Amino acid sequence: MERIKEILDRHQIPSIVDIHVHFMPESVLAKVRKYFDEAGPLLGRSWPIMYRGDDQMRIKQLKDFGVSRFSALNYAHKAGMASWLNEWSRDFAKVDSAIIPSATIYPDEDVFEYTKVAIESGTEVFKVHIQVGDFSPVDPRLKQSWHLLEDAQIPIVIHAGSGPAPGRFTGAELVRQLLSMYPHLKLIIAHMGMPEYREFIELAESYPNVYLDTTMVLTPFTEETTPLGRANIEKIAAMSEKILFGSDFPNIPHDYAVAIESLESVGFSSEWLRNVLYETPTRLLSERQR
Repeated sequence: MERIKEILDRHQIPSIVDIHVHFMPESVLAKVRKYFDEAGPLLGRSWPIMYRGDDQMRIKQLKDFGVSRFSALNYAHKAGMASWLNEWSRDFAKVDSAIIPSATIYPDEDVFEYTKVAIESGTEVFKVHIQVGDFSPVDPRLKQSWHLLEDAQIPIVIHAGSGPAPGRFTGAELVRQLLSMYPHLKLIIAHMGMPEYREFIELAESYPNVYLDTTMVLTPFTEETTPLGRANIEKIAAMSEKILFGSDFPNIPHDYAVAIESLESVGFSSEWLRNVLYETPTRLLSERQR
C-alpha cells in the first residue's frame, strides 16, 4: 500500500480509477478461481491468484490501495447467464458508492430487453468477453443492443484480443467490422488487445471512441510471454487520453502495486500516469448520455 501511495504522491495523482475489476456471485467466482487454479486451457500457464478474500475484504483492499472507483465486471460464458448476472451486479453496486455499476451482454434471445433494463437502471460500464463467451461481436442477435449502447455512449470493456489463448472469434478484424457498423460505440479494449497490440492501438488511433486499458500489460508476468515492445510503448506514450488503468483484480498473479509500478518503470511522464490512472477514466465515465 505504501508503494502505491508513494507513486501517487510522486506524480500528484489524487486517486486511482480502476476500470477492470471483477466482482461476481460466489458460485461463479468459485468456478473462475478453480479454472485459474487448474491453469485452464484459455490461460495456457500457471496463474496463482493473489487476492481471495470475500467481497467486503476486497473492497477494503482496493480502497487501501488508493482506488476511489472501480468496476465490478461480470461476463457470461453461456446462454441464459447474463440477465441474472446483471441483476446481481445491479444489487452489488448498491453496497458501496465506489463501485461503478456494471453489466454484460451475450447473444441471448432476450439480450435487447436486459440491455435496455441495465441502461435504464444506471449502468456505467459494460463488459463483453469474446474469448470466454466464444461468440462473434457481430452476431446478429446483438444488433439492437449495440444500437442502444452506441446511443447511450456507455463504455464497453471488450476482451477481444487473442491472449492469453486465442478463441474462434478473437482478434482485431471482427472488432473492426463491429466499428464499421457502429462507429460511435465507446469501446475500451481490454489488455490493449494482447497479443494483437499493434492492431488494436491502430483502432484506437482511428476511432475517437475507442480506448485501451492497461490490464496486465507491461507487468513482469505478461512481459515474459507477450511483451508490449518499444514501438508500441512509444505509440501509447502519446495517447494518455485514450488509455485507462485496469488491474484485473482480484484474479491477478502479482501484488496490485506491480501493475502501477510496471507503468511507472517504463518512464511515462507524470501527466501520462495522472491521465491514465485518474483523469481519463473519470472523464469517460462522466460522459454517459442520460
